Amino acid sequence: MYELEKENLRRFSAYITKFLRPSVIKNFMTTYLEKEMVESILSTEEKSVTIAAQMLLDKMCYLEEVGWFQAFLDILLASEYTGLHNAIKDWNFQELEDLNKHRTYLERIEPSIVKHMKPSELLAHMSDCLRLRECEEIKAEESRRGPIAASEKLVASLLRSDRPNWFKLLKIALESCELDEALELLEMNGGGKAEKASGWDGEPEAMMTTVCFAFREEAETEDMLMSSNDTAVTEKPGGFRGEPERSGERKLREYQKELTAAAVQGQNTIICAPTGCGKTIVALAICEYHLKQFPKRAKIVFLATKVDVYEQQYKLFKEHFSCKDPNVRVTGLCGDMDQLSVLWLIQNYDIVVMTAQILVNALQSAEVPSLDILSLILFDECHNTTGKHPYNNIMTHYLDRKFSTSTHSLPQIVGLTASVGIGSFKNRLEAENNILQLCANLDTRVITTVTEHKDELKSYVHTPEKEFFDVRERPSDPFIRIIKNIMSNIEQLVQKTYNIESLSNIQNREYGSQKYEQWIVSVQKSCKVLQMKDADEERRICRQLYNYTEHLRKYNDALIINEDARTKDALDYLDAFFDQVRNAGYDETERKLTALYDCQRPQLQRLATEGEQNPKLDELRFILEEEYQNNEQTRTVMFVKTRALADAMKKWIDETDSLKFLKPGVLIGKRRKSNLTGSGMTLNNKKGILDSFKSSDQSKMLIATSVADEGIDIPQCNLVLMYEYVGNVVKMVQVRGRGRAEGSRCFLISSSKERIEKERINMFKEKIVEEAIIHLQSNPTSLSNKVDVLQKDDKTRRDHISASPEKPKTQGSYELLCSKCKRFACMSDNIRVVQSSHHIVLDRSMFQRCTTAPHKNPKAFCGFNKKEKMLCAECKHDWGLVASYTTIQDLPLLKIESFVVQNCVTRKQEYFRKWRDVTFAIREFDMTEITPEMCRPRD
Repeated sequence: MYELEKENLRRFSAYITKFLRPSVIKNFMTTYLEKEMVESILSTEEKSVTIAAQMLLDKMCYLEEVGWFQAFLDILLASEYTGLHNAIKDWNFQELEDLNKHRTYLERIEPSIVKHMKPSELLAHMSDCLRLRECEEIKAEESRRGPIAASEKLVASLLRSDRPNWFKLLKIALESCELDEALELLEMNGGGKAEKASGWDGEPEAMMTTVCFAFREEAETEDMLMSSNDTAVTEKPGGFRGEPERSGERKLREYQKELTAAAVQGQNTIICAPTGCGKTIVALAICEYHLKQFPKRAKIVFLATKVDVYEQQYKLFKEHFSCKDPNVRVTGLCGDMDQLSVLWLIQNYDIVVMTAQILVNALQSAEVPSLDILSLILFDECHNTTGKHPYNNIMTHYLDRKFSTSTHSLPQIVGLTASVGIGSFKNRLEAENNILQLCANLDTRVITTVTEHKDELKSYVHTPEKEFFDVRERPSDPFIRIIKNIMSNIEQLVQKTYNIESLSNIQNREYGSQKYEQWIVSVQKSCKVLQMKDADEERRICRQLYNYTEHLRKYNDALIINEDARTKDALDYLDAFFDQVRNAGYDETERKLTALYDCQRPQLQRLATEGEQNPKLDELRFILEEEYQNNEQTRTVMFVKTRALADAMKKWIDETDSLKFLKPGVLIGKRRKSNLTGSGMTLNNKKGILDSFKSSDQSKMLIATSVADEGIDIPQCNLVLMYEYVGNVVKMVQVRGRGRAEGSRCFLISSSKERIEKERINMFKEKIVEEAIIHLQSNPTSLSNKVDVLQKDDKTRRDHISASPEKPKTQGSYELLCSKCKRFACMSDNIRVVQSSHHIVLDRSMFQRCTTAPHKNPKAFCGFNKKEKMLCAECKHDWGLVASYTTIQDLPLLKIESFVVQNCVTRKQEYFRKWRDVTFAIREFDMTEITPEMCRPRD
């Protein structure tokens, strides 16, 4: 009897023993096993849970009593072993198998992560994946042996958890408890986010973006959707249809009508279609239909992720409706226009195009009381609706409203994207789970794709086969050896000052790598809160460590530039850095470091002049020469991973005789404070570069970083180059359509076989996503049910987090110290908050401890007028701004990330990246606190 069950228990014992803790089902053991055996199993469990679980399974395989197997399933369910119960009931362990990767990640980083966890705080957020008994044991362990021992017990419990969401809950808990170091360790080791080195040229996704372009026959314009004001627009079985009035006007293409079908029926939907197929035109059609359906109460918001994309989409909406129906009132709102009332604009316009954060701020401040005042929200690039993105913040307001009251009148939701292949996945099931979570976040149960008119779609969107150029790396390079030797000497100098290895857990760092940059970021973060008995010694060492690591960072950057560009460009980068160091007025440490560079500078200059050309540049030059020889009208877009490399490639092309006719433009992101070469680009700069590339015969090439990979329209390209530019699946699909010409070609140029292989895997994963979409669409009932479950789970977690009491803000006095040199800046008692977000200092004596410099971009915001930059008088670290506000002339506005906060009583130091994270109370600004002195310019 029960032979099949016993055989399966033996077969799957390796899975079961990973999760089962015998003492949890003690009642089952005492019912079916002898007392001595139960005691033996429980005794063994104290030494090894896995061995004890195997002992239990072995004994169960000899049981003969009727009903023992069902009793085993019942006790598993009653003991909250839901995942294990389902796996044994169906003899399907796939879901448990899928947990292996998370266990592996956590096991790998356990020695490091337990040092950064606070078990007592985390437990409040993890009741959904830990049993009450486990929570009590962890608390008791912390009381007896401290937080590290309790963290080890917490990790051990998680490693044996059969809950499919335990890894996600751990990340949420770490975020909620603001345990950034632990969260960073989790994510760096495969926890769902691509590794990113802070400060790498200011490009948030520079190291993880990929390009594969699709090309179509004509530019996407609003006249693809033109009909007269008198045209009847009716809902047909196939969806939206608009008939043209005049000769020369185009009807909506059949595949575009298909993409509008679910939306015009009033359904929430994600519209997923290739870049370049006209999704914005589809959005315009949906807006037209919605306005006609609800002529009295239609209120539409179109959301964009970035100001660049907002400008583009706002212009298109404005031009379309001014031509189509001037009675439709269209306006726009982005970050530079925050003096306008969001509520007033919504009430007085039919369509408002805006950046997402604007709506988030309006909801958080209650200026917009709820989303009920809207009838339709369109999310451009909706695949971003995850995590802490503003899109997800907006939808959290939406979903909380939906589940908290039955009287709501929430707007219709329409998302637009080129790909729903978000997150990490390796098979169709994992891809489906990610897509389902996106659907849950956007409250949609319909994924709209082109299925009936694929041939027409293909006739407009052409996807070229990608070609790969595997080029050889630089041979042995004396320049690299000299730079690495300088870095080694600096590290030795650092060790004489302080044991720098104790400041970071990152090991096995290599010069010239992203991991080395991560190590520098980690060390500098630890330096900020490094404390010593002697305050003067603390200031001296912290400043030295900051200077040493900043120089190491620049040498590391130079090695990376040298790998992909010319040695000359790497040397120019270092020269620019040292010029700035000299001009800023340097201290003894910087003089020593500058002398170290100056000593090697002549040798480096000789190598930059006489050294061998980079083989990658030879390959790139050959490709460009050949392409333009075959077709003089070729237009090229080349994507690179950092702004420094973009500048270097432009210089190389401009200085290469056979290529300088290309006159390349450079498209990069805004300037970041960590970037010492180049000033970044304003919106006007970008517009000028793009206009020149679109319409001028002068510029035949555009060099771009990741700023151009989402949403920005870059037309007229027939050659796309990815220069060491590889990353994730969404980016690969998303950037298709940045080019516009049929017959175009797309090349990946790389010296890394791993990078090329990763791109091939991305192409394979794209097919997995397509299969996942088809499978989900084939069973809409199942999709809807799964979305319902995910939404309820997410709502439960949000409610649990909301119910957790917030840490009260302390009322004590704190000193703000410069995070670079630890110089005293001001007292927390003198800080006030204006409009809930701007932090000012009322103490005028602060100007005795800082210097100022004219601001390069003085402008007004939120009633403030920027006048000057504020810098530490001792080390020139950026402290924030000097601005005027109402009648106050010179008012310091602080950046909290520039300071370390020190408790005046305990002397404990803390570092905060955001003002919302500070632990001390800050008073609201009161106009009665203004003194006559504050209304006059400072001396």
